[in-house]
Amino acid sequence: MTVATKAEVRAPAKTPVGWRPARPLAELLIATLFLAWPAIYNGFPLLYPDSMTYLDDGRIVARAIFQHQFSLYYGMRSFFYSLAILPFHWNQSAWPIVALQCFLVAYVLRLVVRAVAPGSMQKFYLGVVCVLAVVSSVGWCASLVLPDILGSLVYLAMYLIVFARESLSRRERWSLYLIAWWGIVSHATHLMVAAALCVLLFGMLAATHQPFRRTVQTIGKVAAIVAMAAAAQVGLNAYLFGHPSLNGDRPPYLMARVIADGPGRMYLEQHCGQMNWAICSHVHQLNVDPDHFLWDPDGIWQSAPGAEQQQMLREELPLVIATFRAYPRQQLRRSAENWWEQLTTFGLNDLDPSRWLEVQFATVMPAAQGSYLRGLQARNALPLDSITSFQFVVVVAALGATAVLMFLFGRRCPPRLVWLSVVAAFVVVANAAVTGTLSMPEDRFESRVIWMVPLVAELFVLAWIDRRGKSLLVKYRRP
Repeated sequence: MTVATKAEVRAPAKTPVGWRPARPLAELLIATLFLAWPAIYNGFPLLYPDSMTYLDDGRIVARAIFQHQFSLYYGMRSFFYSLAILPFHWNQSAWPIVALQCFLVAYVLRLVVRAVAPGSMQKFYLGVVCVLAVVSSVGWCASLVLPDILGSLVYLAMYLIVFARESLSRRERWSLYLIAWWGIVSHATHLMVAAALCVLLFGMLAATHQPFRRTVQTIGKVAAIVAMAAAAQVGLNAYLFGHPSLNGDRPPYLMARVIADGPGRMYLEQHCGQMNWAICSHVHQLNVDPDHFLWDPDGIWQSAPGAEQQQMLREELPLVIATFRAYPRQQLRRSAENWWEQLTTFGLNDLDPSRWLEVQFATVMPAAQGSYLRGLQARNALPLDSITSFQFVVVVAALGATAVLMFLFGRRCPPRLVWLSVVAAFVVVANAAVTGTLSMPEDRFESRVIWMVPLVAELFVLAWIDRRGKSLLVKYRRP
């Protein structure tokens, strides 16, 4: 098995079989419309409480960068995502953000279908996107004003750069570099999963028995994107806060996690009498979930003064290390339970209406408040439970269909499709591990990548139809 067959290497990168030069843009626009159907159905782009932070932080960070008007507080979300979407909304309308995200998804999917689907099946690109938009979470995530959808685009871009480079033109490769970089700097979990994916891709390339030098050069390209994204984060945080940092002004996620898991709370209850830690002043309030600990106005983090918050951040890593040393088995068991819960929790129930979100419109995007309130989401009229249940059935069916078709293909399974399956499986598992164990299991976290499962199933179906069609053609041509 090789990364690409000789036929694939010789195939022209600019105009694949079945694609006319005038068609791609029109197809991309139609696909973008398909993907945006949840926002259109809702009557307004989908929002989450964090969406308002991303919409508001862009102008604050832009003033600091371009006008040197520094602020005491810039928020705790990705500055790069906030900056990138600022020219698309200017605090007036969120629709251009949805258009941008849906277009990027349509573009990357076009490159994936072109690289993986057999030549005669590439004409079904719009069908692939349409079905995927209807049966999976991809359209919902692309219609949501959050960087969630960019994570899966990062991982697909890395796959294309490593295993389908021959199918890409130079312009397409550079566009993937840019999309991957923006996706990585847009969320800390994207950086962690992308770094882990680099290791997997290196092992996968090594398994193909490629020359070691070529393997290093290929992986070096995606590793460089990850490194430049991390460097950009450190550089911007150093400029804004006066000291280099990868995470910026963030709350103590890990502290909240180990305390909520139980072992961290037990450690503090047993040792706070001998320690002068800030968190010890709340030792009788620790039986709470991470959401309450971090975000509720009367929670431990939000109610603490600034100096106490800084002290808690300094105590976070020592607490995590001490907890693992004191209760390694218990903490690992709880982390594994959180990982499994996240792996099997993917839906849209996080998109319930929020009173806090409505209040923020007055300062963040006042001109769009009326349109939002008329939407289905604001009126709690979206069928989120039904769609969540349907998506679970689709994912299970997609896993089953993929397993059956892989068995039927046997050793004749298309190499690029095999590698895509491995990448998708790894991403789904790794994303659950990062989000579930470091933050908390939520539907939204896994929904942003779970749509890759039905995508792989669709591509397997196309490959099988192509194979059966060729077999029948040979059969009926025989004298």
